[in-house]
Amino acid sequence: MTHALHLHILGSGSKGNCALVEGPEGLIMIDNGFSRREVIARMHELDLDENKVRALLLTHEHGDHVSGVTVWCRRFEGELFASLGTADTKTYLACLPFTSFAPGAVFEVAGVRVESFPTSHDVVNPVGYRFTCAGDAIGFATDTGVLTPGAMKLLRDCRILALESNHDVPTLRTGPYPRFLQDRIISERGHLSNAQAAEAVPKLVTARTEQLVAMHISQENNRPSLAVRALAEALGASLDNELGSSATLVRGAGAPALHIRAAGQNRPISCW
Repeated sequence: MTHALHLHILGSGSKGNCALVEGPEGLIMIDNGFSRREVIARMHELDLDENKVRALLLTHEHGDHVSGVTVWCRRFEGELFASLGTADTKTYLACLPFTSFAPGAVFEVAGVRVESFPTSHDVVNPVGYRFTCAGDAIGFATDTGVLTPGAMKLLRDCRILALESNHDVPTLRTGPYPRFLQDRIISERGHLSNAQAAEAVPKLVTARTEQLVAMHISQENNRPSLAVRALAEALGASLDNELGSSATLVRGAGAPALHIRAAGQNRPISCW
């Protein structure tokens, strides 16, 4: 079956974030925390054409999500979108022609309906997104301490769901981070833990959800296998291998299987 939308994750983590939604009229970039050279190299690794990027959307203003925006925009004439106040937080963003919107706004980009929703992070107006086109849907939420009611509503029943699973609480609490930073990460304006993501996914995943991706995994306070295992256990999925790097939920009555995996900091992946 041919789907209208695809998700390509170039990198997800504290050292840089960038993803692309592929639709019928081109690519929509979500955040850009890498150098232009790195973005293009990772796009080419996934057989993507940088000239087909039609718009750039921001989730929030932290450097690992926006540090590459200025250089990218030197050779980019597509539309720029950011929630109210986000671009104003940094001089190098404020000088760019961003279209501002309030969290909860709905708009169309490159033939794709984009629905925004508020997230909960220690920034001005953080948002996540739901992308829909021709009956297909992608949900995208990272960098949030809790899942807001708006997030729960719009992330439900997506064919592809990219959801933060940042840290394992015991690993964080016994790790090298100072207590104040641990508290910030665990707070309601920090990041989702494996346990929080696992608690949410049974309410978000439906019979049409085919791919679930754990996002923004901490290199110090988590492991991809821990995130995948937590999500798999919450949904009754079976691990595909002893490493726990992926899992599959097999469904009956001709329904598609659900595949669970983790996005990485250094390896781009595609979700078809």
